[in-house]
Amino acid sequence: MANPISQPLICGLLALFVVSLALGASDDVPFLVAHKKASLTRLKSGSERVSVTIDIYNQGSLTAYDVSLNDDSWPQELFDVVSGNFSKSWERVDAGGIVSHSFELEAKEKGIFNGAPAVVTFRVPTKAALQEAYSTPILPLDVLADRPPEKKFEWRLLAKYGSLISVITIMVLFVYLVATPSKSSAAKGSKKKR
Repeated sequence: MANPISQPLICGLLALFVVSLALGASDDVPFLVAHKKASLTRLKSGSERVSVTIDIYNQGSLTAYDVSLNDDSWPQELFDVVSGNFSKSWERVDAGGIVSHSFELEAKEKGIFNGAPAVVTFRVPTKAALQEAYSTPILPLDVLADRPPEKKFEWRLLAKYGSLISVITIMVLFVYLVATPSKSSAAKGSKKKR
C-alpha cells in the first residue's frame, strides 16, 4: 500500500518528466542571448562620451535568420550620436555564432541615466511569427558627475628616482648577505669545537 504523501510526489515527478520530454523535443531552435554594456569616457573639454556595445550570442542549435537589433533607449534630448546608430541587421547568426554592434554617444546633460534593454528580433524557419529577445540592462550611468581627480601612478617620479632606489636596495642586500653568517659555515664551526 502506497503512502498518501508519496502518491502526490510520484505524480509530480511524472509531470516534471513529461514536461522535460516536451521541452527536450524543442531543443532544435536558435536561442539568442544579448549582452549590452556601456562605459563612460571623460573628455578634456568637460564633456563625456558613452560607448555602448551589444553582443549577440546564438546559444541554440539552429541558425537564426533576419536578426535585427534596436536600442532606442537613448533619448535625443540627453545624447548626441557621435558614431554608429541605434539599430543593426544581420542576415543570419549561425548556431554558436557571435555578432556585435557598437555606437558612441555624447552626453548633453548631467544626471543619472537608466537604460532599457535592447530588443533583438529574429526569424526561426519552423515558426511564422518573429521571435523577440531582450538584452541585459545596463547599470545606471552617472553622466557628467563631479568626480574627484584620480590618483595616477607618476611615471615621472619612477624615471627620476628609480635608479637611486635600485642602487640603495642592492647595497642593503649586499650588506645583509655579508653581515649574516650562512648556515653551512655555522654548522661547520659547531663541529670543529667538539
